[in-house]
Amino acid sequence: MLFPSEVFLFLFLPFVLAVYYLVLRKHTVGKNIFLFVMSLLFYAYGEPKYVFLMMFMILLHYGLGLLINKYSDDKRMQRLILFLMVVIDVCILGYFKYLNFIVSIFTGKEDTFKIALPIGISFFTFQAISYVVDVYRGKGKVQTHFLNVGLYISLFPQLIAGPIVRYETVANEIENRKENLNDFAMGVNRFIIGLGKKSIISQSICGCFGYCIWECNKYRNNQFILIIMDGCDCVYTSNLL
Repeated sequence: MLFPSEVFLFLFLPFVLAVYYLVLRKHTVGKNIFLFVMSLLFYAYGEPKYVFLMMFMILLHYGLGLLINKYSDDKRMQRLILFLMVVIDVCILGYFKYLNFIVSIFTGKEDTFKIALPIGISFFTFQAISYVVDVYRGKGKVQTHFLNVGLYISLFPQLIAGPIVRYETVANEIENRKENLNDFAMGVNRFIIGLGKKSIISQSICGCFGYCIWECNKYRNNQFILIIMDGCDCVYTSNLL
């Protein structure tokens, strides 16, 4: 489910806002449960089978966070847990993102394994890592409730497109947050501006750039491709957008 899509703008988002602010406005736990469930549904809409992978990642890092907290007086054990976490996460990312590439280097065959890349796997993996690392550093308290860890890792506004949010910046807001009209209005304003940039500017440039790449590749004009890429880089770095 993409943010500029009709399903998100006219069904999913209005429903979430209505239930969150009208039905559950005085129930923080209820809000967390609702947001967690809706985030899973949001992800399952585009990746129905890989929602179980995300659930596994949530369970894994929830348990690792508890272990880090349990061995708070044993730095050696904590570092071992962190090391194992990094190994597991790198293996998972490597399998989905780079296995075919590595195999193709040695065999010369592309797509040897039919592996679909889960949407947003890098974002929710690094958020999960941030949770455990910040607990280890003492920059955020360990969550004893699985729901809270799941909400932090899977929250739909940043699930498939980022940015990666450090756990320490939202640790307190997971259980103790307050909403007000000014913050809501500011959020709506930023969402509208971002949606406009995405739908009007970004997609237009993307379509034009894709067409140019296709034409250049057809005629093997690699020099022109480099010129286009250099121009796009200048536009980006000069903040013209």
